[in-house]
Amino acid sequence: MPVPQTKPVGDTIAKVDNELAVGADLEFQRKWWRFEFGIWIVFTAIVILDALGFFGRGYMAKAHVRAPDGSMQIKYERVERFGTPSLLTIQFGDAAIRDGKIQLWTSEDLVKSLGAQRVSPQPAESVMDHAGILYTFPATALPASAEFALQPTHPGLAHLTLRAPGQQEVKLTIFVMP
Repeated sequence: MPVPQTKPVGDTIAKVDNELAVGADLEFQRKWWRFEFGIWIVFTAIVILDALGFFGRGYMAKAHVRAPDGSMQIKYERVERFGTPSLLTIQFGDAAIRDGKIQLWTSEDLVKSLGAQRVSPQPAESVMDHAGILYTFPATALPASAEFALQPTHPGLAHLTLRAPGQQEVKLTIFVMP
């Protein structure tokens, strides 16, 4: 019986070192490259936004507000992080000083949402009402200022209102990141 002649199987896929068949799908590869490029753009944008402070602790997170009547100027971070300490500094103008003392009313969000830890200098008196706290500071040194050490208690928006009695109020919105 004659032995049938066998023919090697022909393969159209290129081989590397004559051992491994390597296929290529150039259309899929181009789609993958576009996807990777898009991901690199997103990651680069996130790093740049973070460096600028859009996610807290940077140039864009810092804010300065002045009361329309000049009674106070406030420096704070408009973007804060949950559980991370920060400072809210208030410099009082001449309009806020009466009889050698300064009174500052703050809404309850200063304590409840933003977690006020301490006040410097210590107020001579603190009185709570149904919507906030009235602090009374001695105006012994000029320029008079008060500094609140904050540590936000939960993520979200905090709406803070500050006012020297008889003066215009200042409203702040602070975003607390998780």
